[in-house]
Amino acid sequence: MSGKFITFEGSEGSGKSTQAALVIDYLKSKKLPVVLLREPGGVKISESIRKLLLDLNSAGMGDECETLLYMAARAQMVKEILDPQLRSGKIILCDRFLDSTIAYQGYGNGIDIKTIEQLGLFATKGLVPDLTILFDIKPEKGLSRAGDKKDRIESRSLEYHNRVRNGYLDLAKQYPARIKVIKVDADKEEIFKKVKLYIDALLGL
Repeated sequence: MSGKFITFEGSEGSGKSTQAALVIDYLKSKKLPVVLLREPGGVKISESIRKLLLDLNSAGMGDECETLLYMAARAQMVKEILDPQLRSGKIILCDRFLDSTIAYQGYGNGIDIKTIEQLGLFATKGLVPDLTILFDIKPEKGLSRAGDKKDRIESRSLEYHNRVRNGYLDLAKQYPARIKVIKVDADKEEIFKKVKLYIDALLGL
């Protein structure tokens, strides 16, 4: 792989999508070849799976089915965009990746994490981000940012979202060289300054 793969992770309302948008604008201003994706989604098939996963009408979906659908969406995005674009030298920014499944379906729903990791290895063809920025926020604060119109995942209990947050923080302890934690305790411009330090270090800017 000659490109770079950067992922943005965090609980609901952490501001990761806002920061990803700021990063792509920054890198485009540097005339760098950069692509921004989201998970689940990014390509037609994966976006269709996204609608199914987040739809409140999918309330009866089992945890195993949910996990496999996230993996299916990921596998298609890797095949269509991530793998070829990285090989061509692009910088790929992705709003969520495999860490999300470990945090949400593993720590959150109780699916065996080793199983998720094995499925992830298959779905991603072994692709691991060069850098993951984790935006840490207390779930009650993050969920209040999401507003009243919540999707199927956002609508889950505070206890669930606390397990997700703790899962993310556990992952950060396991992979400190890759996962950099930024506390969501300032405005987006101040947070972006911290993000930019990690981006610049990875890309040599």
